[in-house]
Amino acid sequence: MAEFDFIVAGGGAAGCVLAARLSENSANRVLLIESGGKDTDRYIHIPATFFKVIEKGVDVHFYASESEKGLNGRPSIVPQGNVLGGGSSINAMLYVRGQKQDYDTWAQMGCRAWSYDKVLPIFRDLEGNQRLSGEYHGAAGPLKVSDRRYGHPLSWAFIRAAQEAGLPYNEDFNGSRQEGVGFYQTTTYEGRRRSSAEAFLRDAEGRANLVVLTGRRVHKVLFQGTRATGVQLEGGESFEARREIVLSAGAIATPKLLQLSGIGEAAHLKSHGIDVVANLPGVGENYQDHLEATVQAEVNILSLFGQDKGLAAFKHMLQYTLTKTGLLTSNVVECGGFVDTSGAGLPDVQFHVLPTFIGFADRQPEPGHGISIGPCFLRPQSRGTVKLRSSNPKDPALFNANALSNPADLETLVRGVELAIKITEAPSLARIIKRRALPKPGVEKDPQALRDYVRSIAKTVFHPAGTCKMGLADDPMAVVGEDLKVRGVTGLRVADASIMPALVSGNTNAPSIMIGERAARFLLEKEKVA
Repeated sequence: MAEFDFIVAGGGAAGCVLAARLSENSANRVLLIESGGKDTDRYIHIPATFFKVIEKGVDVHFYASESEKGLNGRPSIVPQGNVLGGGSSINAMLYVRGQKQDYDTWAQMGCRAWSYDKVLPIFRDLEGNQRLSGEYHGAAGPLKVSDRRYGHPLSWAFIRAAQEAGLPYNEDFNGSRQEGVGFYQTTTYEGRRRSSAEAFLRDAEGRANLVVLTGRRVHKVLFQGTRATGVQLEGGESFEARREIVLSAGAIATPKLLQLSGIGEAAHLKSHGIDVVANLPGVGENYQDHLEATVQAEVNILSLFGQDKGLAAFKHMLQYTLTKTGLLTSNVVECGGFVDTSGAGLPDVQFHVLPTFIGFADRQPEPGHGISIGPCFLRPQSRGTVKLRSSNPKDPALFNANALSNPADLETLVRGVELAIKITEAPSLARIIKRRALPKPGVEKDPQALRDYVRSIAKTVFHPAGTCKMGLADDPMAVVGEDLKVRGVTGLRVADASIMPALVSGNTNAPSIMIGERAARFLLEKEKVA
């Protein structure tokens, strides 16, 4: 059995950071295991073509929940990156950290080492911002963050229309205030995607002390008593860890892996014939995700992907290849914003705006040229579960998102849809809109019909979290402590979005990278939790 000091299971946003940081010391022998392939598809690295990666499905795993009552019987389908870089290799590249209050809420829940004052310096250390620096931003870090190189006319029209509807303009969603509308900064560099694999792993891959295995799936963690000693792959191959193992497989795969390894609610494990290593009832509980309900309208100008046919497509690719400028540098979700729809004093809705019609895994996009405005709630109250369907690692997890099971989530989405409709009626958009495609005109006048529309179309924005939540020792549902060590065992940690006790108010890529960096500092004893 090959031996390593550290084994990282999952080469996603956090896992790539971990493997790179741990291998900086040549004395550490590090193994990174990724179930997906290498990030070699050129469409991963061209910002505007990430949708082609998702369409092909090779570098994406589609998780599907059981039938969801809150979605009118539809499953919640959650695409996740299955490739080096994970979600950071297939996402829309938005650089968003969430609100100060998110991290201070974690501190109030007992995770004092994760307050905003504690995590802000780490965000700054990681960030290499093209334009911003100072109190809220870093300019010299490996994760490059830049302004747009291309802005579609429909994106500009949305930003103007939103201001006409009464929303403020904001040039920095990660600064002193999140509220407002504007263009997103993105994890891109000189016109190319800057995934976690590119930012952290690329240089590290040449180190003799780092081994990266792709196309290999971890079956379970191996134990001697309650000490994690290694991992076994689905094909039977095993690797030993002299020091520690870190699970970074994501909020659906990580709890499944823990349960297959004997860590979870004892009765559930025993029902599948799995020996209990640690009785942790919180494993697979507390599932959270951001859902959006889109408003779409047909327009009388060319939308983004109405310009990628024939000779035009060739010209766009030529311009991109030669100059790294033009339409293909668009991250598609170019603009949006954060809005307080409840009057509580903090934004509770985020807008993802695309200058094109969009569909999803269970529906085709509308025909023609259009704009899609997707309001999503930021702090979900609904909670789901990820449990074992069987002891066979090849069987999908028994996944219940419980989407929109809490009425507060439905009402927040309804307010977001109503505001999105109002924005489409503001002059800068109204003058170029031919018709509203979704929801059909008049639906908003019938409260029940509008709620039914939201349930019929609500979908994930790909931010699953919370299933191995961090918490205090006296919290029976906490899976890891502030140092990310798994309760009841030694030599095992979790570092991905599953440790979030509550979902951050925004996109999860930057926070996941921060979690990976923090885990590396704990493992290397550069930082300790009191």
